[in-house]
Amino acid sequence: MTDPTQEPRFLQDPYPTYAALRSACPVQAVPSASGGRLSYLVTGYAEAREALADARLSKDTAAFFAGKESKRRLHPAVAHNMLSSDPPEHTRLRKLVTKAFTTGAVAELRPFIARVTDDLLDQWPVGEPLDFMTGLAVPLPVIVICELLGVPEEDRPDIRRWSGELFAAGQPGVIDAASHSLADYMTELIAAKRRHPGNSLLDHLISARDGHDRLSEEELVSLAVLLLVAGHETTTNFLGNATLSLLQHPAELDRLRQNPDDIPAVLDELLRFDSPVSTATFRYTTEAVTLGGTDIPTGAPVLVALGAANRDPERFPSPDQLDAGRDDAAGHLAFGHGIHRCVGAPLAKAEAEIALRAVLTRFPGLRLAVPPDQLQWRHARLVRGLTSLPVLN
Repeated sequence: MTDPTQEPRFLQDPYPTYAALRSACPVQAVPSASGGRLSYLVTGYAEAREALADARLSKDTAAFFAGKESKRRLHPAVAHNMLSSDPPEHTRLRKLVTKAFTTGAVAELRPFIARVTDDLLDQWPVGEPLDFMTGLAVPLPVIVICELLGVPEEDRPDIRRWSGELFAAGQPGVIDAASHSLADYMTELIAAKRRHPGNSLLDHLISARDGHDRLSEEELVSLAVLLLVAGHETTTNFLGNATLSLLQHPAELDRLRQNPDDIPAVLDELLRFDSPVSTATFRYTTEAVTLGGTDIPTGAPVLVALGAANRDPERFPSPDQLDAGRDDAAGHLAFGHGIHRCVGAPLAKAEAEIALRAVLTRFPGLRLAVPPDQLQWRHARLVRGLTSLPVLN
């Protein structure tokens, strides 16, 4: 048995493969990346939504790997975080960060996001090719989440590099080393903030650690690392994928150029069309589960393909069409679903709205600088994103 998601052409365009898998069966067994036991890949929308909300699918990775021989050396703060926990731990941890990402809290960040966006676009060379990823999609979310957490400016290039290495598919050594670099850095930053407290989100989490909310030191470090990485990696891919989608659909692009106030309404369709998170994070069955007519045994890993679910014709008619007028696009699963739905969704959407509005307004002639089939995609299973996006303005 081979895993069709490991084919080279899958990186370029995974959607035909997903469609074939879904039409054969929306839930099916595939080989695990490490060999050995089978995983179950979910490609149907209804089945994905059901799986994401099913309490019998645990995210407690520590429990899953307990007692299993592994050569992996992931730092515990990266291996055991809010994303890899179940209630009640998950509930307690999530409550501590939710306030920072409410619509109101994000509204206060909007002027800062707009200022950073303009500063970055000021550096774009006029009439010359440039890489949209390095020119905007990578630095903007890094700067915003680092500002929110209180990471000093001089440390941000290191954060960006380690975070990228954390998603280096097929390079376990690189991933493990990056996890230690990030956790060690965050441990030192927390110590520095204890000596000189400020008003950042990280300072508030330190207060919770040292106060009545009973965050352990490891939980504090892991929460900080998770927010740092999840807070920009996915938004970077969202910006890149959304911009590419618009450049490949000139009619939609022109409409938004004429009516930039329509951008917020199109964000859900852009997220649905090419999801920045390809596969939801690790889950496994704590008891036998039947999903989409497929029996899944106890202790089996379940991979929920969000990108596949968002192209399910049963849920979204003509799913391979980018349709800015689609009225049910908000039902997409790009941010997940259930208790683990992305806490940073309002921030990601604010950054995308501000960035796209600025780019389309300031660079009305923006276009691809290379044929689409020459674009390079990241070798990562969890996220879908471009390594570069050459454009002409």
